[in-house]
Amino acid sequence: MPRSAALFTPVLIASCLIIMISFAVRASFGVFQIPIAAEFNWPRAEFSLAIAIQNLAWGIGQPIFGAFAEKLGDRKAIILGALVYAAGLVASSQAVSPEAHQMLEVLVGFGVAGTGFGVILAVVGRAASDENRSMALAIATAAGSAGQVFGAPLAEWLLSFMSWQQVFMAFAGAIILSLAFLPLMKAEPRASKAELEESLGQILGRAFRDPSYTMIFIGFFSCGYQLAFVTAHFPAFVTEMCGPILPGGVLHNIGITTTSALGAAAISLIGLANIAGTLLAGYLGKRYSKKYLLAGVYALRTIIAAAFIMTPITPATVLLFSVGMGALWLATVPLTSGLVAHLYGLRYMGTLYGIVFLSHQLGSFLGVWLGGKMYDITGDYTAVWWVGVGVGALSALVHLPIREERRSFAT
Repeated sequence: MPRSAALFTPVLIASCLIIMISFAVRASFGVFQIPIAAEFNWPRAEFSLAIAIQNLAWGIGQPIFGAFAEKLGDRKAIILGALVYAAGLVASSQAVSPEAHQMLEVLVGFGVAGTGFGVILAVVGRAASDENRSMALAIATAAGSAGQVFGAPLAEWLLSFMSWQQVFMAFAGAIILSLAFLPLMKAEPRASKAELEESLGQILGRAFRDPSYTMIFIGFFSCGYQLAFVTAHFPAFVTEMCGPILPGGVLHNIGITTTSALGAAAISLIGLANIAGTLLAGYLGKRYSKKYLLAGVYALRTIIAAAFIMTPITPATVLLFSVGMGALWLATVPLTSGLVAHLYGLRYMGTLYGIVFLSHQLGSFLGVWLGGKMYDITGDYTAVWWVGVGVGALSALVHLPIREERRSFAT
């Protein structure tokens, strides 16, 4: 097989390993909420705010690291991101006040930006052939999902014989060790001559004047809102809404004996379904219009969320929701990043996708914060669910007018 036609290149394999480790650590932070709050007697809201700040810093840092990578090199951006990530973890392990944790999560968020989707997907997109790009982006996204599946259980296991401070230090070491895969990330850029001659200012100016880019930015907001809200609040929602699990039932026989265990199992099931859904999105993105696929993903999310909240909440509906929503969880990422690359080229894909991803993280911040705020006010999550349904419907509609023709480049 010619090298240009190969899908699993060293660049893709190394990218998958780096993003898997980065996302495994990031996905574990919820596990530390109880041990940290218990040690310092903090309200849980304090650590939740730290995670919300981490999400926001991740979004702000994404276009910054994307521009850094395009100016000085992808590998330098990843090295900087890993160093900042590890420094944030090490410093957080020594923090003894909520304010210190919240401020240090800015470092962690920036570190995730340097080792996460924005920079890594740009590397993968530039290295892949036109034929394989959509699938390569999906595989890299699915690798991040795989990290989310095992990150939290790994943290839980380590906490059984280590302090949370020691686990933070171990995770910092894992982030640094992931840089060992960087030598594999060598590839000739596939950007055209016209793209290479165009400056960052020119491409940003054209994108900002393009209504399609604005619609992509708006549409990605609901993805962040829904994902962050479900990740942060779904286990508590399940625990409160579901009745006791009866001994001897099907769930009991597979180890789910309490509603809290059901909530944790639901998050894991979302992650597993997400891997399959993301790969399917990449496969379809190669063959069909990305804007219509995105509209379809957001429409299905809206229907699933509305149906779930309108029906009685039982263990069965929780598991059905987890499979359905999980299959659509990160399916938007390879489609959105691929659409940005298709419309505006590969040269500044990292920066352009990073700006769009900021919208995702603004949604993430709102989903985490509003979930806790509305629960404190109303005593349940119903209003926040319906906000998610509304923004999901908006995202489905806003993708339809996007002009999917490739934009011309300066000569």
